[in-house]
Amino acid sequence: MAVTLGTFPEQTEGAVPVRGERGERNEGDARNGRDEHPYVVRMCHWIGALAVTLLMLSGLEIFAAFPSFGEKVPEVDLFVPPAAVRLGGWLGGALQWHLTFAWLLVISGVTYLIYQVLSGNIWQVLFVPRDAPGIWPMARHYFLFGPKPPQTEIYNPLQKIAYTTAIALGIILCLTGAALYKPVQLSWLVAALGGFRAARVWHFAAMCGLAAFIPGHLVMVALHGWRNFSSMVTGTK
Repeated sequence: MAVTLGTFPEQTEGAVPVRGERGERNEGDARNGRDEHPYVVRMCHWIGALAVTLLMLSGLEIFAAFPSFGEKVPEVDLFVPPAAVRLGGWLGGALQWHLTFAWLLVISGVTYLIYQVLSGNIWQVLFVPRDAPGIWPMARHYFLFGPKPPQTEIYNPLQKIAYTTAIALGIILCLTGAALYKPVQLSWLVAALGGFRAARVWHFAAMCGLAAFIPGHLVMVALHGWRNFSSMVTGTK
């Protein structure tokens, strides 16, 4: 069950957040010693990052045991992942790695979401309809080297789309992973997903989507500089 709720947002360099009903903070907070990233967020981020990495590697080992989405007879392999990117050595070993870190990821992801909701910071991350007008100006800035739009929140609309999508993919991965893990006990969920084979396809597709999110996340971290990365370790810039 490879998932990536654990890849949590980075602080945007140069943002000028203001305090408001959605939980934004002003610039003076960091100078006064308040964390850019609270301890709970940092802990969940790094636990999630470790768990996601091991889940993807062990997930590829599990997939390699039957690298097909078709009938078992005759079997037509989609592709066989190279041994160098697989973890577990065999199906049983991969399942042990996968289930162990799946639970760790679920716990860290749920903890992160509960904290963000209770603190009111969830609206800093989730994309909402009122963010839509800012999509094109920010896309023009990133991809066409246009002027940088004024930013009054911690994350710009494109970042919020990416993070909201990552959270949604994480939820899909958890649901499909649970269906694959307990197909008899959760037969209603398997049926809702279109059957066991369809659940496997959805699980794999969501993993690919989450894997595609990670390089963009790392590029954004690199573009915003070392202080941006270190703040996820120390809490402040």
